[in-house]
Amino acid sequence: MSENAIPLPVFQFQVNFDKESINFSEVSGLNIEYEPITYKHGLSYKGEIQHIPGNRTPVKITCKKGIAHKSEALIEWIKTVQLNQVEKKVVTISMLDETGENELITWTLNNAFPTKLEGPSFNAGSNEVAIETIELIGDKLSLEHK
Repeated sequence: MSENAIPLPVFQFQVNFDKESINFSEVSGLNIEYEPITYKHGLSYKGEIQHIPGNRTPVKITCKKGIAHKSEALIEWIKTVQLNQVEKKVVTISMLDETGENELITWTLNNAFPTKLEGPSFNAGSNEVAIETIELIGDKLSLEHK
């Protein structure tokens, strides 16, 4: 079996916000999607309905991470939205090789800003890590194989 036929593991990845790296345990929503447009010719009884691609839909990604002491970068970023001075960033999510040093595939989300920051659920009978979730929206997602 050739090296290109081996599926890549999903546990080695890196997330950067304008080149500032933040460690996340999970990232989802890396979707490129277009709204379909249904087209009927004026003489629709003579032809079939056609579907053509329309506008790209906004990209919405979700990132989850454990809360650490003095990790305020995400809180400060969402405050820019609250103050109506939103700071849009370029977010890159890179899948890394087995060593964790070389980028294999990179998704780039342009003009991203946070739309939701969710704190952890507390449970006195649990010993799980406190997880915070941030949801982002951006204009365009591009994909690059290295």
